[in-house]
Amino acid sequence: MKIAVLVSGGGTNLQAIIDSLSAGKITNTTLELVVSNKPGAYALERAAKNGIPSECVIPKDYSTREEYGEAMISLLEKHEIELVVLAGFLVILPENLVSHYAGRMINIHPSLIPAHCGPGYYGLKVHESVLARGNKVTGATVHFVNEIADGGPIIIQKAVEVQDDDTPEILQKRVMEQAEWIIMPKAIDLIANGINHIHVYSMNKPDVAAAIMNNLSAILKVED
Repeated sequence: MKIAVLVSGGGTNLQAIIDSLSAGKITNTTLELVVSNKPGAYALERAAKNGIPSECVIPKDYSTREEYGEAMISLLEKHEIELVVLAGFLVILPENLVSHYAGRMINIHPSLIPAHCGPGYYGLKVHESVLARGNKVTGATVHFVNEIADGGPIIIQKAVEVQDDDTPEILQKRVMEQAEWIIMPKAIDLIANGINHIHVYSMNKPDVAAAIMNNLSAILKVED
């Protein structure tokens, strides 16, 4: 399976994917392309260090969102991309791009969806919200992308404890280390190999795990 990773910043989740590929934790998969919307994104340097082709596509260079979407589709099709991975990609995607890759585009969000998600919830803002509400548990979610922000079917979730002395920055780091960098590679490997390889992290709740499996069955149309 050929994948592309779309990223706006430093690319820590990109690095987790690269490391997991090298370690054999993601199988039947090749990372063909890294795309950023920011020319100075460190993720592009990570790609270069690992010999991965990269491109910078800036939305404001296009007169309409639809034109930007068509440019992205053309680039991804040129590289024969089968799965698009959003790993900290802070761009609201145009409808034509989302619909073109329906069921073939996933995103990682730093909370347990449906909590702390949707428009305006990204980066440190998510962790600030968790602390402001006094939550004792947070985590991360990998989900399919649809037209609703953070609203697509959930693939994997993993919970992370919130500690009393946490700051948004400390909590962000823990969620990355204990959840994001684990479940994103697992989700990619799942999709590359089929639903029977899934290992669901969802706060040890069987009903939630069952719902996740049902979501995957509906999207991937894989029989048990």
